[in-house]
Amino acid sequence: MTVKFLGTGTSQGVPVIACNCSVCTSPNKNDKRLRSSVLIALGDRNIVIDTGPDFRYQMLREHVTHLDAVLFTHSHKDHVAGLDDVRAFNRQQGGAVDIYGTKDVHEALQREFYYAFSAKRYPGVPVLTLHEITTEPFHLFGHEIIPIEVMHYMMPVLGFRIGDFTYITDAKTIEESQVEKIIGSKVLVVNALQRDAHISHFTLDEAVAFAQRIGAEQTYLTHISHRLGRHDEVEAELPRGIHLAYDRLQLTIS
Repeated sequence: MTVKFLGTGTSQGVPVIACNCSVCTSPNKNDKRLRSSVLIALGDRNIVIDTGPDFRYQMLREHVTHLDAVLFTHSHKDHVAGLDDVRAFNRQQGGAVDIYGTKDVHEALQREFYYAFSAKRYPGVPVLTLHEITTEPFHLFGHEIIPIEVMHYMMPVLGFRIGDFTYITDAKTIEESQVEKIIGSKVLVVNALQRDAHISHFTLDEAVAFAQRIGAEQTYLTHISHRLGRHDEVEAELPRGIHLAYDRLQLTIS
């Protein structure tokens, strides 16, 4: 399995006007973060987790020529807004793209992208096949996918475990029954928004504490706000085996 970070940033706390903070003006490419998403290659099959507003650019930048499935963590705009651009893969592949999400996610997609689900669809709109999932494991391309429910304040969000890899974003609390699904992962990805307390996201300290509890061989922090600080400075603070992820980082997981 190969995992590439398409984006490690977040819309939370991102300035919408020119910002002169040390992160926004940093010359380090690792401080330039698009909205959080990962591309997972299972053999010759490509899966993307979340299609945020930067989805089109992320696919073009990585020269992705086919897309077999999208897994959605939840329905917030910074995780779904780019779904319309799967239409390019529809044309390339000559068929629908499979979409996996909870009932709530599907209802949100049907509202937001109503034209893709209309009885009379305009030619060229996205062609999507919705597959409803819960917290129960399911199989995709010969691999077991284990959904992990976390709480984003009061909103349930899904993380996913595939083999020895677990990906979690937008978590603030996780029930013990769900933590047990993560134990034994060799590689953990978890959100770390900022240093200060936040109502719906792990802080840096909370993410580090969670990572140490899980005890994965390697942990990568994602869904990072510019408020967290510069990449190199934060990386230097982290305990052994815990790293700050960055856009285009690629991992090979056996």
